[in-house]
Amino acid sequence: MEADSGSQETERSVGRERHDNEGIPTASSFAQEQVEEHVAQIFKSYELWSGLDTEVEFPLLRTAEHRKFLSASLSGLPESFGKLDSSQTWLCYWILHSLALLDSRIDDRLRDAVVVKLTNSIDKESGGYGGGPYQYGHLAPTYAAINSLVIIGSPTVWSSVDREGLKKFLYKVRVGDGSFVVHEGGESDIRAVYCAVVVAKILNIDSADLFDGTVEWIVRCQTYEGGFGGDPGQEAHGGYSFCAIAALYLLNALHMCDLKALMRWTVNRQMPFEGGFQGRTNKLVDSCYSFWQGATVVIAQLGLSGRESLELDTGKKDWIFNKELLQEYVLMCCQDEYGGFMDKPHVRRDPYHTCYALSGLSLAQSCREHIVGDVHKNAVKQIHPAFNLPLKKLTEAMDFFYGSTTK
Repeated sequence: MEADSGSQETERSVGRERHDNEGIPTASSFAQEQVEEHVAQIFKSYELWSGLDTEVEFPLLRTAEHRKFLSASLSGLPESFGKLDSSQTWLCYWILHSLALLDSRIDDRLRDAVVVKLTNSIDKESGGYGGGPYQYGHLAPTYAAINSLVIIGSPTVWSSVDREGLKKFLYKVRVGDGSFVVHEGGESDIRAVYCAVVVAKILNIDSADLFDGTVEWIVRCQTYEGGFGGDPGQEAHGGYSFCAIAALYLLNALHMCDLKALMRWTVNRQMPFEGGFQGRTNKLVDSCYSFWQGATVVIAQLGLSGRESLELDTGKKDWIFNKELLQEYVLMCCQDEYGGFMDKPHVRRDPYHTCYALSGLSLAQSCREHIVGDVHKNAVKQIHPAFNLPLKKLTEAMDFFYGSTTK
């Protein structure tokens, strides 16, 4: 391979299909070609680096740099993150989850500060968690807060959760057709349904009447493409499809939707050249969909194989998306050299994409035989695909909550 040939194919790009605009260039096709060019240059540079140093197995997960970035982010974020004031509980979850997947423990003082932050984010009037202190109770940050407490992993912390208050909150945001609004007077969509189901399942506060009609409402969100929209009649979207299929899985109702159509739509969202997933038809690759779309494939595959029960050990590991290409995209194209992940080359890192890129990496590594690069250095902790929580932490938390009763 000639190092100075811009047109020379690399080993990693051979056989990958580049975008064909069919002679009709558009803004979308130009953006796609631009991303592919960035990715192609990265693949080429990795081939050159590998040839120069035969002692190093590429690509490498920059674990030390990611830990440093995440730990610093948990302690404090730049002023530019002020626009995420309503996502403070989400930032806790994204960062804690990422650190857990990297098998990194935070010190006790920082852990206690996170617990105080989450406690101060409870909206005493509604019973739910807000995005931060003095904010409305909202299903999305409630989901993020409960997940954060699961990851912190302390029976003392878990016993302080007001499960009865949260159960009342879920009933307050429940809609008569089986859907949920994100907060009292807010909009209803599939995200709200998923968050409600997860909170109820983790805390052992679910009941038949709480989710009466929910399965039927979710099924109405499936589109002609096979994916799910945010509510009935909307475009199929990777994040919404995950929320739908994960909620159906947790409600033991995967058989109620068209799993084959969902699987067909989802696997076709993996980009043939970049290796990562796009979120919707005719959109650009984005590392966060490594989880949203990857987990959708995993759950749908479990359903097609007849496994619908709530099992923490998901058993089947050979998922039918291209696991190696996904890892190459995440590890080669989305890691910032100073830690953190970005959605695609030439954009900024952030805790959100760090969380979901690592989660997708975890799914792709379900079999050690599929780990790209150094098996020991690149492996991350395993997650449950429906909850997006580390298996060990989730098991311990659910053992605690299912071993006790609500107040």
